Amino acid sequence: MRMIDYFDRGLRIARDRPCMIEGDRQRSYAEVAAHVNAVAAMLIADGFPAGAHAAVLSGNAMAAFEAVLGILRADGVWAMANNRASPAENAYLFDLLDIDTLFVHSEVADRIATFRAQCPGIRRYIALDRPFPEADFYLQDRIGAAAPPVQQRRSGAAEELGFLANTGGTTGRSKGVMLSNGNWQALVSSLVASMPMKAPPVNLVAAPMTHAAGPLALASMALGGTVVILPRFEPATVIEAIERHRVTYMFLPPTAVYMLLSHPGVRDADFSSLEYISYAGAPMSLDRLKEAIAVFGPVMNASFGQTEAPMCVTAMPPHEHLDAAGELAHPGSCGRPNLLSQVEIMDDEGRILPPGERGEIVVRGPLVMAGYYKNPQATAEVSTFGWHHTGDIGVRDEQGWFYVVDRKKDMIISGGFNVYPAEVEKALLAHDDVQDCAVVGVPDEKWGEAVIAFVEPRAGHAPDEDALLAFARDALGPVKTPKRIEVIAQLPRTTAGKVSRADLRKPFWDAAGRKI
Repeated sequence: MRMIDYFDRGLRIARDRPCMIEGDRQRSYAEVAAHVNAVAAMLIADGFPAGAHAAVLSGNAMAAFEAVLGILRADGVWAMANNRASPAENAYLFDLLDIDTLFVHSEVADRIATFRAQCPGIRRYIALDRPFPEADFYLQDRIGAAAPPVQQRRSGAAEELGFLANTGGTTGRSKGVMLSNGNWQALVSSLVASMPMKAPPVNLVAAPMTHAAGPLALASMALGGTVVILPRFEPATVIEAIERHRVTYMFLPPTAVYMLLSHPGVRDADFSSLEYISYAGAPMSLDRLKEAIAVFGPVMNASFGQTEAPMCVTAMPPHEHLDAAGELAHPGSCGRPNLLSQVEIMDDEGRILPPGERGEIVVRGPLVMAGYYKNPQATAEVSTFGWHHTGDIGVRDEQGWFYVVDRKKDMIISGGFNVYPAEVEKALLAHDDVQDCAVVGVPDEKWGEAVIAFVEPRAGHAPDEDALLAFARDALGPVKTPKRIEVIAQLPRTTAGKVSRADLRKPFWDAAGRKI
């Protein structure tokens, strides 16, 4: 099955149901299907080849989702693009991924000049939301009201390339990730198995559609679900949208969950419609997780995945979060493997480790990517011993629950001891004054690397550094306790919204004249 076939399933079972809602506008599945068909017909008439690569550079918008579906309807390959990335990073990726056609929102129209200079392979620039001179033409000027049905132009085989994602670039230059039709089928199947819906979902897209929220929204269309689109994450707007549209499902990174919990009106809101809040991408403070369950209800859904094995390698559904006494049943776990993935803990020599021993989390199965685009060496490196290597250090217990300890490349060696930043961060996040934090290793003559924590305070709180150090020492002991804590207004983040430890480390290692 092709990716567009899942939308067609939603069309068949929910033709007149709202497919997408943006502000006061909404379109039914039938209306979206007609518009998507017209976009695809325009692409084909413009010379877009079957299997060619196209991207949509836009924030969250109905027009952006319809353009993505139009690419897929034309039997093109959708390449995910991040409108918050720098022009230079996008130019690098567009050139690497052989983009043929680029849909561009007016908010980032000024970047087209850079792309024209650095991406000679891009054949067409299409204005997405309104006319502007930098583009070749405006989408609505080229599509008709009733285009004839677009015929399938590729086989739809499982091994056929469906979409191109890119790695976050937190450990080096971004790479293109090839995800096939079979990968998409495994993703949709795993999501439905791990989060069974009582009725067609109402999916709130508040996190960027350029990352997990976008593919998850497209997957929900296979169930005839309604996608409610917000231009950006704002706690008050999210709360209002949940109540107004009776939202049943949304994806949020832990930082966004913390921001919701800190909003003064959150405890007066009606969240009774929610079935799932899926969280992933970073460890969640256990105290905040318990608070989230108390505020939103038993709806929290943990998962672990990465671009190369997207979103749900493991999952812990809401009913497995709490034990009979109402306490966290598996504190800090990211769940157990989904039905279609084998997951193990492996050492550097390729040995599968028993429960309780730390090593790298490895996975195999139909969820794992086809490889890195035009990079067979990197593909081979992450595929040794017949498993995909996630780069994450983890452990599993006797019952098969997995726990992510940290990124392999973020591990700190201080005084000969291994210190995992995520473990220290989890301890600090338990303090009431801490909104978020990041832990890094910096050069130190005595310890080799010294552990330093950067803390972002909660609104209205003023953390005391000495008190935080004492709090951490009680939880961690002397070896893992940071040598110092620095309170900063806001942690640096990547364009994917993840805390950038690299930016925090860089000044210290630059001053030492070397890198980790």
